[in-house]
Amino acid sequence: MHAISSWEDVPLFDSEEAEADFWAENKPDLRLLESALAGGSGSAESVTITLRIDPRMLARIKRLARSRYLNYQSMIKQWLSERMEEELRER
Repeated sequence: MHAISSWEDVPLFDSEEAEADFWAENKPDLRLLESALAGGSGSAESVTITLRIDPRMLARIKRLARSRYLNYQSMIKQWLSERMEEELRER
């Protein structure tokens, strides 16, 4: 069984059968699951920021999030967390 280390490794599925076949051969990495819970943070505290994003990009992000049954803001936080971990590992 292959461990998925990034949500970007999960494809968009054409059918439930294709999704079932994918998950029969793959599983999320434990760190990926932990990062999905409470934004990967041990603290419930968060800070609100303002970020300007091109409307077309935001629409694409929202579609991707919906296809993965995620809130788009949570998915963006996951991506940021994954990228930060990747940057720190490369040091």
